[in-house]
Amino acid sequence: MVFITSFSVLFPLFAKIGIGFALRQIGILTERSLRELNNMVFRVLLPVLLFSNLYKTDFSTIESFKLLWFSVILIVTSFSSYMIVIPKLISDNAKRGVLVQGITRSNFIFFGMPLATTLYGGTSVGIASLMVGVVVPLLNMTSVVALEYFRGNRPDYGKILRGILKNPIIIGGALGLVCTITGLRLPQALENLVFEIAGISTPVALIVLGGSVTFSSVHLNRKPLIIGVINRLIILPAIGITISVLAGFRDLELMLLLSFLAAPSAVSSFAMAQQMDGDADLAGQMVVFTTVFSLITLFFWLSGFMAFTNF
Repeated sequence: MVFITSFSVLFPLFAKIGIGFALRQIGILTERSLRELNNMVFRVLLPVLLFSNLYKTDFSTIESFKLLWFSVILIVTSFSSYMIVIPKLISDNAKRGVLVQGITRSNFIFFGMPLATTLYGGTSVGIASLMVGVVVPLLNMTSVVALEYFRGNRPDYGKILRGILKNPIIIGGALGLVCTITGLRLPQALENLVFEIAGISTPVALIVLGGSVTFSSVHLNRKPLIIGVINRLIILPAIGITISVLAGFRDLELMLLLSFLAAPSAVSSFAMAQQMDGDADLAGQMVVFTTVFSLITLFFWLSGFMAFTNF
């Protein structure tokens, strides 16, 4: 059951990446069209997706903020730690920001809810949606900080702040949060349009990733890839899940934390790296390789979870 659950979540991701790769090989997608599509993904589709996720979040249903606060602490702590550790291991700034993003920014939005729903049914959707509403915007913000900080040879803090404020994904999240907090609702026709655009965001992003990712530079990126994959799929989950158990989380809440910590790198990290002068090849390879190996690592993490909770 565990393998089937993991495979059912991962296969659609692989299939769309494969479609993009095939379309590039037969010439339907060209380098120019992929750059233009990636620009659209970064500036339109992903901001709309994040807006939609937050817009649909109902914070009034929260009975306990413990899980949400704990998630925030995990993100800030892991991000701060890797901002210190990665520069000691990697000398190239373009790779540093991408690695920090790839390790700390998980694909929780596409793993948390499917895994929770599969194991705990429809009653889990509410708390999973609330966690998405908190985790995803914060992960996007830390990613922007990492990529801006390592952009160029010397950090310009004013430029970093401007980059954060002008980032389309951050703007989309901020607008969604404003609507959620104030209760502002869009006209029905516009709301439906937003949801429809959000629905195509991930498939398009995956196809563009598949068409854009190259493996010719894998040998050049061997060291950062090994560091990134091992930390994303093994070291960070091992530390985070242990702390979560010691903090008293069990059952559905522990499952959500596990899927957040053990999921592969976020698909959108490729688009952001390419648009913010990071090493796009490394970012794409991080997404592909962590997604591939997560089929194995998630099997073990889920098996351990089921044994621990007597599922």
